Amino acid sequence: MKINKLLYLHIFFWTIYVIGAVLIPYFIFNSKNTIFNITFFITSIICFYINYFIVVPGFFDGDRIYKSVIVFFLSASCFVGIRYCMEELFLPAFFGIRNYAEGTKFIYYFFDNIFYSSTTIFISTTFWFFRYFIDAETEKTELVKAKKTAELQALKTQINPHFIFNSLNNIYSLIYQKSDKALPAIEELSKLLRFSTKDLEQEFISLEKEIGYIDSLTALEKLRIKNPELLIAEKNISYPTLPVSPMLLVPFVENAFKHGDFRNKGFVLKISDEQKILHFYLHNFKKEKMKDSGSGIGIGNVKKRLEILYPKKHELNINESETEFIVDLKIDLKNG
Repeated sequence: MKINKLLYLHIFFWTIYVIGAVLIPYFIFNSKNTIFNITFFITSIICFYINYFIVVPGFFDGDRIYKSVIVFFLSASCFVGIRYCMEELFLPAFFGIRNYAEGTKFIYYFFDNIFYSSTTIFISTTFWFFRYFIDAETEKTELVKAKKTAELQALKTQINPHFIFNSLNNIYSLIYQKSDKALPAIEELSKLLRFSTKDLEQEFISLEKEIGYIDSLTALEKLRIKNPELLIAEKNISYPTLPVSPMLLVPFVENAFKHGDFRNKGFVLKISDEQKILHFYLHNFKKEKMKDSGSGIGIGNVKKRLEILYPKKHELNINESETEFIVDLKIDLKNG
């Protein structure tokens, strides 16, 4: 898009140039020097783009400004030389006309035309710098995007093993207790793995699928806790196809199950998408004796991904005390 705008700038410049240097003198002022205005225009185009495509990109050196200044004056001098060859050598030889009086010294011609040539070369150089900064900005944007993509991919690879590790621990506990819930737990885990291995490769999935992760995780965890009725989940979804990054909400629910107190208390989970604003609220009570504090990969992971994917479009508030853990997350998905 920016390159197209630069092309329009070139077209605009040369349109104004033709109107001012050729058409107005001919049609309004009845100039008899039209042939010389045309040769000046042709020379300008040739020198403009030689400077634009070859001279400036080949010799510009930001660390040695003097080198660039020297090249600028050499380009302007070449402009004068080419115009001199066309007006004072080519036209007299083939058409018997010349712009300056016969016998005019080249040194006079040079200083009489250096201003016009310098103006054209200056504009050509300015246009090249526009292009240079556009290319540099585009490259910078692509590098930032590539870095974000690589970082997101690295973050995603952290999610799956961490999630599997916790689930296997739960199933191991059920098997150790010889619980009848072990086989259903394995079935639920296999369902989750089918979800995650397929959808984690995608940049975005539907909100419906993300909530499906949470439902499957909840079903899996309900098999091991004694009071599943303490889990209160309220979902009010009007836009199930809204795109959202995969496994963005699951780590919070997983954290609640990992550190929550489900003997006498459970958790309250609310998910809504009113006006395409995803609102995720989770309130759980913590165990008196917390598990290893170094296992919080999931929460930190989500924070980083939110910063990358939804800058200035999300609000995350986490309130933690000795007995409670509250997550209140809002994400604007309107332009997702």
